[in-house]
Amino acid sequence: MSNFKDHVYIITGGSQGFGFAIAQELVREGAKVGLIARSGDRLNEAVVTLGEDKAYAVVADIANGAQVKQAFAEIHQHFGRLDGLVNNAGVARPGTIEEIPEHEMRLQFDVNVIGLVLCCQAAIPLLRDSPNPRIVNIGSASARYREEIRHLGIYAATKIAVERLTAEMRDEIKADGIGVTLVVPGAAMTEFAAGWNEQRLRKAVGAWQEQGPNMDSGMEPHHVAEAVVHCLGYKPGVAIDELIVRPNSPTPKFQF
Repeated sequence: MSNFKDHVYIITGGSQGFGFAIAQELVREGAKVGLIARSGDRLNEAVVTLGEDKAYAVVADIANGAQVKQAFAEIHQHFGRLDGLVNNAGVARPGTIEEIPEHEMRLQFDVNVIGLVLCCQAAIPLLRDSPNPRIVNIGSASARYREEIRHLGIYAATKIAVERLTAEMRDEIKADGIGVTLVVPGAAMTEFAAGWNEQRLRKAVGAWQEQGPNMDSGMEPHHVAEAVVHCLGYKPGVAIDELIVRPNSPTPKFQF
């Protein structure tokens, strides 16, 4: 596996959840990280925890192309290089196809699909100068497995789009030596559902509970982080196409 010392990776949604866990794992391996998220307070806390010599943060909305370009340029200028991008930022909103509001549909596609593409467009020219450039896109088990929480059809559709985009991008930029990987995580305890509409969330959990009494559990954010860093660490010329990480301990479903 590659030596991560002084390599630089941008992580979107890097202030919490999977993104922050990925940043922690990379810093432990000797890398430096540029964090992009919308919450300045959380970003500042993340930088303090990781170390100001190892982490640099920029507040930006990845669905805004101008903000994305500025954020990538600022991080690149700060560290002087870029070796990888982890497209982790994403949003989900519960709701059946019939009832989910238009603005919440658009939000999910704007962030999860268009935002991901905007970040790739900003990163690819910078990555060409790296000795081992990488892009890791974070998918979701919700796009593949029916036993995941219900009423996330729009979110799942965005993640299916991410899967196809990842495959296309792998073919388009492999001649530049840029490895492209899809990492598909299952459920883990994060703040991902913070701010969801409570009424629609209750309906989603109820429909999920009707599918059976048990769920798979036991996964934590650091398990996903370890998988991502594993994918980033292959020697040049070798890339994992796809890696799925899911919990594997049956347990009774939680009650809402």
